Amino acid sequence: MDQWVQNPTAHTALDDILPCVDNATAQETLSQSKNVTHQLVNVVNGVINNVFNRNFPPALAPLYFNQSGPLVPVLCNPFHSNLTNRDCAFGEVTLHNATEVWKKYICEVSGSGVCSTPGRLTPQFYTQMSAAVNVSYGLYRYGPFLVNLQDCTFVRDAFTDISHDYCPDLRHYSQWIYIGLVIVSAAVMLSLIFWVIYARERRHRVYTKQYDGRSEGQYKGR
Repeated sequence: MDQWVQNPTAHTALDDILPCVDNATAQETLSQSKNVTHQLVNVVNGVINNVFNRNFPPALAPLYFNQSGPLVPVLCNPFHSNLTNRDCAFGEVTLHNATEVWKKYICEVSGSGVCSTPGRLTPQFYTQMSAAVNVSYGLYRYGPFLVNLQDCTFVRDAFTDISHDYCPDLRHYSQWIYIGLVIVSAAVMLSLIFWVIYARERRHRVYTKQYDGRSEGQYKGR
């Protein structure tokens, strides 16, 4: 296990169980997941700024659905265009709480599909935006972890912890178990030896008694 931790790309029996990829491939996967998150957030924010937060005249349906009231806060993009980490600006909602915040901007809709109460999101639009946020959040939250699984970083760290934290004690107690087994084996062997000696001595005594009995009978017969 230690050899695989130090050189995970070497061909070992673990290859059939843990098909690790090289670090370059793993980093490319991580980059693509960041890019998808970045693009999804941009699409959602584009719809918010260009549709939900604008007051269209009724003639521009379906862009018009009688949206009104406070503006919907835009989504915080966790990455810049170069995919480096980005801090949220004031007024932006995070991927973690966006769906809860946006519930306040849902309106009730009439039979014609337009808002009959103040609000800028119909239930249908809210559902679609929530789905996009959930995908973005999943990639942002679990992408690095999945990449660590892909290049076996997670498994390598786990094996390292096991090797450092548990293997020394395991080796220590294994030695005691080995010593105990040796002692038990020696005791069993000595018991067998003593039993053989005892059995031979017992047969010898029985034979001696029988011989003495026959000798005594022959002597009396004379």
